[in-house]
Amino acid sequence: MSPGSRNNLFFAAGERLAAKKPHLWLRSRIVQAIRSFFLSKGYLEVETPLLIPAPAPELYIDAVQAGDLFLHTSPELCMKRLLASGYEKIFQICRCFREGERGANHLPEFTLLEWYRTEADYRSLMNECEDMLLHLSMTLGLGERLFYQGRVIDLRPPWPRLSVTDALGQYAGVALEDVLAAGSFDEVMVTRVEPHLGAPKPTFLCDYPASLAALARTKTKEPQLAERFELYIAGLELANAFSELTDVVEQKRRFEREREERSRLGKKAYPSPERFLEALPFMPESAGIALGVDRLVMIFADRKSIDPVVAFTPEEL
Repeated sequence: MSPGSRNNLFFAAGERLAAKKPHLWLRSRIVQAIRSFFLSKGYLEVETPLLIPAPAPELYIDAVQAGDLFLHTSPELCMKRLLASGYEKIFQICRCFREGERGANHLPEFTLLEWYRTEADYRSLMNECEDMLLHLSMTLGLGERLFYQGRVIDLRPPWPRLSVTDALGQYAGVALEDVLAAGSFDEVMVTRVEPHLGAPKPTFLCDYPASLAALARTKTKEPQLAERFELYIAGLELANAFSELTDVVEQKRRFEREREERSRLGKKAYPSPERFLEALPFMPESAGIALGVDRLVMIFADRKSIDPVVAFTPEEL
């Protein structure tokens, strides 16, 4: 390649990076506002290792191996060990890694906000999500409404709580039992349900089938369902949360089922996270949530893709 061609490529790349500056300023303000919100609520900010000996063996989440260890797909297991050791309210903003995830809304290396509370359940986290996003919008000077891709999103609580069963019936005209039996749950949700969620208000899609919530507590009166929700804004999934499972026997059974299914599909069967399982009986009733910071910035920046709101995508390295 000639020097002139190299210079042209450099300047083109530099222009792309320079164009991100307003979004990166916005990102910085959002991260600072997140911290101020949780610190004002008495949360402790923690940092846990990126390299761990064993990730949670979830079927559709693939970890990146680094020697004999793995880059964590989320800080979940370590943060729950802190809960079991007496920490009551903790949060973390960290980099996470997942093999093979790349798309308009996905990166293989991304930023997660996770927070956990003892003496809480998934309903408590719904209320906290409402408070936090409204706090962010007010702090940014945007008021009680967002404008995303031509849609007005009203952040004033309460936000709708819609069960998975009702969403499938309302938007896809199918029963939960039928899509589970056909193995088409994910396809139907992505193509026929999710586009309708999260406008004109953010929406909590809740009460997932227990088979799709490997670390969540099941509902007392409906044990086939889990106390899990996902938060949607304008069709975009922003967060995943649940009341925590603390029954170690049940958790081991679920992990074994996930490992067997991964092996059946030709995926790597991860080692068992033994220290997490040893701590689990000591974890009090609690709830936790993971929220995608990159997607959150996407929404506040009114961008269709995640690429403009991160400093570097994989292709730019």
